[in-house]
Amino acid sequence: MGKKVKKEVEPPPKDVFDPLLIESKTAATVVLMLSSPEEEVLAKACDALYKFASKGDENKMTLLGLGAVEHLYKLISHENPIVRRNAIMVFGIMASNHDVKKLLRELDVTNSLISQLALEEDVVIHEFATLCLAHMAVEYTTKVQIFEQGGLEPLIRLLSSPDPDVKKNSAECIYLLVQDFQSRAAVRALNVIPPLLELLKSEYPVIQLLALKTLEVISKDRETRIILGENKGLDCLLKILEINEFSDLHVEALAVLGNCLEDVCTLQLIQQTGGLKKLLSLVGVSTVPDIQKNAAKAITKAAYDSENRKILNEEEVEKCLINLLETDNDGVKIAAAQAISAMCENLASKRAFRLQGIPQLVQLLSSDNEEVKEAAVTALANLTAASPSNASAVAEAEGIEPLVNTLNAQRDGAIANAATVLTNLATQEPFRINIQSCGIMSVLVKPLRSTSSQVQSKAAFAVAAFGCDADARTELRNAGGLGPLVELLCSKDEEVRRNACWAVMVCASDELTAVELCRLRALDILEEINLSTGRKNNFSEAALEKLLDNNLSQKYSQMGYLSSSNIITDGFYDYGQIKPGVKFLSLEELSMQELTDRRAVIFINAKPQEDLAVEEKAQDSSYEQTILSPSISRKGSREKARKGKGKKEEEKSKEVTQIASKVQDEIHLENLHWLPPPDFILLDYINDVSKTILPLTTTREQVVALAQFVADKMGGPIERDKLHDFSWELHISEIQFELKCNVVPIGKVKKGTFYHRALLFKVIADRIGIGCSLVRGEYNRAWNEVKLVDDSPQGVAGLLLPPQEYIVDLMFEPGFLIKQGSAEADQYKHI
Repeated sequence: MGKKVKKEVEPPPKDVFDPLLIESKTAATVVLMLSSPEEEVLAKACDALYKFASKGDENKMTLLGLGAVEHLYKLISHENPIVRRNAIMVFGIMASNHDVKKLLRELDVTNSLISQLALEEDVVIHEFATLCLAHMAVEYTTKVQIFEQGGLEPLIRLLSSPDPDVKKNSAECIYLLVQDFQSRAAVRALNVIPPLLELLKSEYPVIQLLALKTLEVISKDRETRIILGENKGLDCLLKILEINEFSDLHVEALAVLGNCLEDVCTLQLIQQTGGLKKLLSLVGVSTVPDIQKNAAKAITKAAYDSENRKILNEEEVEKCLINLLETDNDGVKIAAAQAISAMCENLASKRAFRLQGIPQLVQLLSSDNEEVKEAAVTALANLTAASPSNASAVAEAEGIEPLVNTLNAQRDGAIANAATVLTNLATQEPFRINIQSCGIMSVLVKPLRSTSSQVQSKAAFAVAAFGCDADARTELRNAGGLGPLVELLCSKDEEVRRNACWAVMVCASDELTAVELCRLRALDILEEINLSTGRKNNFSEAALEKLLDNNLSQKYSQMGYLSSSNIITDGFYDYGQIKPGVKFLSLEELSMQELTDRRAVIFINAKPQEDLAVEEKAQDSSYEQTILSPSISRKGSREKARKGKGKKEEEKSKEVTQIASKVQDEIHLENLHWLPPPDFILLDYINDVSKTILPLTTTREQVVALAQFVADKMGGPIERDKLHDFSWELHISEIQFELKCNVVPIGKVKKGTFYHRALLFKVIADRIGIGCSLVRGEYNRAWNEVKLVDDSPQGVAGLLLPPQEYIVDLMFEPGFLIKQGSAEADQYKHI
C-alpha cells in the first residue's frame, strides 16, 4: 500500500494530469478503503491518510470534503490496536484545522479520545489522542466536555509519561482547560502540582514553559499557592531565576512568583530564605523588559496586603521601582508606576518615593504614551493623598503645569487622577494660587462634560477645592462651567452627585454665581434631590441652603422667610410668592416686561454714588430732557453746578454737548451690563436712621424707633377696623403707571401694607445692625421677628435670661412688640 501511494503521487507525464488531481483521486480511493472489512487494509489506509494530511491544511480540507473524518471516527475505537493507533494519528494531525475541529465537536469525539488515554494503551495513541484533545480544547464547549467526561485525571497522569510528546500535549491540554475556574479547582484536587514541578526539570524548554504557564494560571487560587509552597515549588522557581541558561523561562517564573507573593506567609518564607533579596537583585541587574515588567507586577500583587507592604519596604523595594522608572521601555515604566501606586499605602514607602520617585513620575506626565501618563499620574495621586510633604515635592518638581495639561489627556484614568493630584495640592494655599494662575477652572469644564463617572466625580471635587476663591468662581462662570456642573446634580452615580452638590455649595458663595446657578435650575434640582431619601446626601441640603442664602430674592420668593443672618443688600427684590414650576425671572427681565396688573415687584437699591451730591430737576434743560434718561439728567445737572452758574450761554451749550457725548458712552456701558436705577429716597431713609436711631443705647429702643420710622414713611398707623379703607393697592398701581414698569423702588412707596413695611424694616435694620427676620404670611401679610433680652425680674440681680422672640407691629401700633406664640401674634399674622 505504501508503495502504491508513493507510485501514484509521482509526477505524471506532461500535459496529461495535474498532480493535485491524481493525488485527490488517490485520496478519495484511500478514503473508500476505510470501509474495508480487512484490518490490514484499514491500517495501511489510515497510515497513507496520515502522510497525506501531514503535507498541509489544503490536504486536510480535501479529506474533510471526502468524508474521511466520519469513517475515522468509527475506527478510533476499533479492536485492532494498529488500526486504532493509525486512525487516532490521522485525527491528531487533522484536528489543527478549524473546520475539522468543528466536525469533531459535532461528532462528540472527546469521550472516545479520553478512553484512549488508559495506561495500557500504546504511547503513540497517547501522543496523538492528547494532541487531538489539545487542538480541540481551544474552544470553550470542548473544555466543558473534557471536564465533564473526566478527561483531567488521565491527562494529569500522562504528565509523568516517559514520552516527551505525550508530556507536552498533556501539559498544553491542561493549560487550556485550567483557564476555566472549575478545572482549576479540579486539578488541585487531583494533585497536579508535583507532576508540573517535575516538568520544570525537563530538558525540553517547551515543556518547562507549558508547566510554568499552567502554574501561573492555577496559582491565582490561594489554596493552590499553599500546596505549591508545601511542595517546595518556590525553591524551584527561584532556582530557575538564578540560572542564566533558563533566561527564556524567567518571565513566566516571575509571573508564578507574583501570584505566590500575594500571601503574607509565602512572602515571609521567601524573605527568610533570602529569596526576596535575590529576586530584587535579579530585577536590578536584568535588562530584559519582560522580566522587569513581570517583577514589577509581582510586587504590585504582593503590595495589596498591608503586611506584605511592610516586608517589601524592609527590603527597600522602593529603590528597585525607582530604577525601573528610568528604563526606556514604556511597559516597564507602566508596571513600575502601578507598583508604586500599590506601595503608597505604606507610609514609610510614601516617604521613600518623595525625593527621587516623585520627580521621575512628574517627568513621565509629558510622555507621548497615554498609558504611561495614566500610570504616572495615578501613582502621584496615591503619593499625594493625605501627604502635604509629597504634594510639596510635586510642586517643587514643577509638576503643576504638566498636571493641568494632563486634564486634556485621552484616557479617563489619567484625567481623573490628574484632577485628584491637583485637588491634593490645593490644600496648600500657595499651590492653589499657582494652579489657579494656570487657568484650572477653564480646563476643568471639559472633564465636567465627560461621559465617565470617574472623571465627572473627580472634576466636580476639584471644582469644590478651587471654588473657594472668588476669581476661580468667576473663571468657571465665564468659561461656561456652571452648566455642566449643574447637569451632574442629576447623575445616577452617588459619588458624582455628592461631589457636584459639594461644588455647587462652594460656588454659591457669591451672589453672581448663585444667581447663575439658579438660572440653570440648580435650585429646582437640589429641591428634588432633597425630597428623595435615596438621592439626598450630606451636601445637597447644604448646597440648597447656600444657594438660597446668596440669592435672597429667590429664597424669599420660594421659602417666604429670611433669617437675621440673611442680610438684604442692594439688588434684592420681592417677587412675591412663586408657584412651583414657574421660572424665577431676574430683575432685569422683569423691568423689561410691559406694564401689567400683576403684583408690583419691590426692589432695593440704595447704593450711594459720589457724584450725587447735587441734584437738580430734570426740566432744567429741555435739550437734556430729550436726550437723557432721568437718572442721567441729574448727573449732567450736577456737573454743571460744579462748573458754576456764571458761565456764558455759549459755554453752557458747549458743556451740554460734552455731557451728551459722555452720556451716550455711559448708555453704551449700561447696555453691556444692566443695573437697576438708584433709589435716592431709600438712601435718605438709611442716612436719617443712622443719625437718629443708631445712636440709641438699647436694641429694644432701636427696634421701637425704627418701627415708628417705617410706619411713618409708609402711611402711618392704621386702625384695625379701617384697614380695608387703606387704599395701598391704588397707590402702588399709580406708581407702576407713572414708571411704566412693574418694578417699583421701595422708596417710592408712601402707602405700604404689611409686606411693604416689613421689607423696609428688614432692609434698614440690616444696614444698622439690628438682627431681625422677615416672614411672609398669607393675604399680603408679612412681619418681622426680633429677639430681645428682657430685664431681669425684680430681686434677681445679675440673672441672664434667654432672649425672647417678638413680632414687631408696623401697622396698628407701630413699635409695639408682640410676644411670639401669643394670641396677639396669631391675630397680627392672620387677621
